[in-house]
Amino acid sequence: MEATAKQTYIIMSPRKIRRVINTIRGKRVPEAYNILRLMPYRAAYVVLKKLVEATHNAQLKFGASPDQLVINKVFADEGPAYKRFKPRAQGRMYRREKPTSHLTIHVKVAGSP
Repeated sequence: MEATAKQTYIIMSPRKIRRVINTIRGKRVPEAYNILRLMPYRAAYVVLKKLVEATHNAQLKFGASPDQLVINKVFADEGPAYKRFKPRAQGRMYRREKPTSHLTIHVKVAGSP
């Protein structure tokens, strides 16, 4: 009994998101929610939105309350980078890449296989 929430093409590097998701992996949902609310990182807001969505998906699918749920799997994969150009001295252009990420959160009912 597992519910999922996914977010693709987040304009943020996966390294910044992994710093946040490593702290909540394996925790109960209310505890993870409180941790994410107090984190000072911008990535915590993105992960918090997906955690709430995964919790609601579990409530609709199984009728499970958030107190029964545990974060089973959470990972951030690398997406394609947006290519942008920045003007520099003497008419030159430097290329900047904006990294993107794909975030996936799986929650399950505690005690279920």
